[in-house]
Amino acid sequence: MAKKEARQKELDEKIGAPDFWDDPQAAQKISKEAAVIRDEVDSWHVFAQRVHYACELAEMEDDSLRSELEAEIILIEKDLEKRSFTAMLSGKYDEGDAILAIHAGAGGTDSQDWAEMVQRMYLRWAEEQGYKTEILDITEGEEAGIKSVTIAISGSYAFGYLRSERGVHRLVRLSPFDAAHRRHTSFVLVEVLPQIAMDSPDVQVELSDVRIDVFRSSGAGGQNVQKNSTAIRLTHIPSGIVVTCQNERSQMQNKEAAMQVLRARLFQIQQAKQDAEIAVLKGDFTKAEWGSQIRSYVLHPYQLVKDHRTEYEVGNSQSVLDGALIGFMEAFLRQPT
Repeated sequence: MAKKEARQKELDEKIGAPDFWDDPQAAQKISKEAAVIRDEVDSWHVFAQRVHYACELAEMEDDSLRSELEAEIILIEKDLEKRSFTAMLSGKYDEGDAILAIHAGAGGTDSQDWAEMVQRMYLRWAEEQGYKTEILDITEGEEAGIKSVTIAISGSYAFGYLRSERGVHRLVRLSPFDAAHRRHTSFVLVEVLPQIAMDSPDVQVELSDVRIDVFRSSGAGGQNVQKNSTAIRLTHIPSGIVVTCQNERSQMQNKEAAMQVLRARLFQIQQAKQDAEIAVLKGDFTKAEWGSQIRSYVLHPYQLVKDHRTEYEVGNSQSVLDGALIGFMEAFLRQPT
């Protein structure tokens, strides 16, 4: 915490400089970092005050205050457990924002419906955690559900938590789209990318390597999607990566959001290449396959959600689909690396 407080002081001095806003882009970056650190430092100060208050109650040895003290201790223990876990999220991008992409897999309409259920699950989870969400791009299914969606999730440690969700998610249920009401298995691929700062040296994007196309927004969105040509498609020519964004109000906002996703995808490629090279050197390289699901959600013939990496499971499938994911995330992130 001493390092955080020192960093906060350093940033506050920069913000107080007369020429701070001469470079608006750099000023916004510093202001954002300062706000995040300030919230964290203030949170720890409040927590320390609660502990001090509980100690004072205990020293009074007043039986009439016992129930109040016991209730406060339970809350402090829960808070401390959460803070201890957060301290484990020490990856380079764990503290930052995330980009979540969901893609329907094999299974036709059932998988597209499953993709929409997964989208709702993560939006509910993000809401419960107090994170800000923004749908950057969405492709609707032909009959129901969605084919894919890209969501920006902003808040402290959003990426740190969500990186546990990368992989294939499998659903087993009685299909509502099957006239015979038979049991179907559907698959969805979840991608989680860190939001890379535009000036980060980790990803270099030459504008000459990017083709920009402007087109008319389409699909659901109501007032949030304009019907004039504001949607953006970026094609990174060297890699062949294509990114679209059509859920902002202006062409410039769409371009900035699409560039953010492009940078994240290029970073993902770089990391995958590095990880594969390291795995080969260690002799434990395995090819990633679509069928290797990380988690199964069973709605029939019984209720169960099970993570195949940790063996963590929950019998109440609906609660998980309503966003109760922290147990799965923590079980995965607590695993020794």
